[in-house]
Formats: sequence, structure tokens, C-alpha cells
Amino acid sequence: VSAAGPLGDMSRMDQGPMTIQGGALRTYPFDPQVDSVQILLRTDGRPLNARIELLQGPNNNKQVIELYTEDGQDRPFYAILETPGSGNVVRIVNTATVEFPLTCSAGAYKIAEKDSYDEMQPVISGFGSEGRGGGPDRDVFRYGGGPN
Repeated sequence: VSAAGPLGDMSRMDQGPMTIQGGALRTYPFDPQVDSVQILLRTDGRPLNARIELLQGPNNNKQVIELYTEDGQDRPFYAILETPGSGNVVRIVNTATVEFPLTCSAGAYKIAEKDSYDEMQPVISGFGSEGRGGGPDRDVFRYGGGPN
């Protein structure tokens, strides 16, 4: 356990730590096989002011985390984000001014074995989320009719 919490396998980070200057952004696209990603944001002791956006496909609303901490070295931010389906992009925006850069590491946390096209589709809603195939009422939305 570290100051950032129970870190996963940090060797899975796609690239080494990347500096994001104030006002800049960085995007991290992920393959459909990635079920969750890990994000670590920190600074060199300066304030950390950032926005994390998860975009899942072209037709879904993005999920946003806005965060602030006084000292990004003593209190870095670490999170694991679920990314089911395909078309997942994590966007990190440094909302601070140019004097306050941050360091970001992002990478796959959990990778699933998906072998069919249907398992890689983006998740449209949370309804019937019992597994990837949906719940017992999934046919109502897929075919427009209820059980006979």
C-alpha cells in the first residue's frame, strides 16, 4: 500500500509517467479487451487541479471526475475506472494554470478474454447489467417487444 492507495500492477502502465502542463490535455485510448484502467495523478508538491473524462463510444455521455488537492505529492490521486465495451478513451485535463504541471500515469488494470464481436460492444445503459448479455428483460429493448 502506498500513499496513493493500494496500487495495482504499475508495470502495466502503457507509457512512463507523462507531464501535462497547466491548461493542456492528454488522451489515452484503450483496446476493447481492457475491462478497467488505472489512473495515477501527482505533482511535485504543488496543487493538483484536474479533470478526468471517460468517453465510451460516440453516442454515450462522458463521465467526469473533477478533483483538487493542495499537495499532489503528499496526496496524489489514484483511481480504477471500469471500461466495459469498445471505444473507451480516458482524457486527462490539467485545469490548473501553466505554473502547475502534473504527472499522469495511465494503463490497463484488468484485461478480459473477449473472443466475439458482441462482447466488445459499448455498454449503452446500466439496465440489465447482469453480465455483458444483459438481464432477463434485455429482449424488450433489443427487439421492441415483451415476452409472449
